[in-house]
Amino acid sequence: MNTTRSRVDRGSNVHINTLDPGASPLDYYGFELRRYREAAGLTQRELGKIVNYTGSLIGQIETARKLPTLEFSQRVDAALDTGGLLTRLLDLVLRSQLPSWFQQVAELQARAVEICSFEAQMIHGLLQTEEYARAVLGTLDQSNLDDRTAVRMARQRIFQKEEPPVFWAILSEAALYLEIGGRQTMRNQLARLLAHENNPRVNIQILPHSTGAHAGLTGSYDLYRFPSDPPIVYTEGYGSAHPTANPDTVRDCSLRYDHLQAAALSLRDSAELIRRVMEERYGEQRDADGDAVAEVQLQQ
Repeated sequence: MNTTRSRVDRGSNVHINTLDPGASPLDYYGFELRRYREAAGLTQRELGKIVNYTGSLIGQIETARKLPTLEFSQRVDAALDTGGLLTRLLDLVLRSQLPSWFQQVAELQARAVEICSFEAQMIHGLLQTEEYARAVLGTLDQSNLDDRTAVRMARQRIFQKEEPPVFWAILSEAALYLEIGGRQTMRNQLARLLAHENNPRVNIQILPHSTGAHAGLTGSYDLYRFPSDPPIVYTEGYGSAHPTANPDTVRDCSLRYDHLQAAALSLRDSAELIRRVMEERYGEQRDADGDAVAEVQLQQ
């Protein structure tokens, strides 16, 4: 919570509050940003000119009214010689913006050395493009959509760690055909899946329609494995998370995952199916003369 004590930032005419750095990770980030800026003798406007952002944005982040981005953090770290402090704080800040029921799950994903996922309807969040994620998150709720999308995308930075987790993702073929965000968004999303084709740490398999009844009919789930802690199974409901380390549940879901992997297409065949759907369903449409047909025409 912000304190009531306030003043005017020299040279910027922005009325600001003094933050309580212990109120939240976002408040702490803003507090440290202001502390380093003032130690450098810069106004918000002057720092903004250096890092190519507005002084107003600097003020909004300093007062915990706006989420910082990775690019912003890196530029300010370099400009203020913070030793990378703000960039290191960013993951904590963004994770704190997740719904309270999901924060534990994000922590599990960040600690896991192996993630095994089965998705029955759509692309897993760790594989989504920004446009696809925005379309998913914006269904029935457009509030703070930019920030919520940024927070989801930030979770994918676990793959940029020095030792990223091994990720096995089994997607129902239905996820390739459920058109979320429009044809171009889906084409870009499937291209993103194919970008992992030669990455041994991100393995994507498709469970084809022809499989019929399968071991995942009870729904989507994730299985997290850790270096020393017991594995955890995660399932999700409406606005609630259900992680469990119950040995019987973990054993059952592990067996189900083995059967799903056996029923799914190979990595190579999965990539070929993704590529075929991307071109045949979401490729550029042309008329009889070979000219591209505008998407708006296709929707009429």
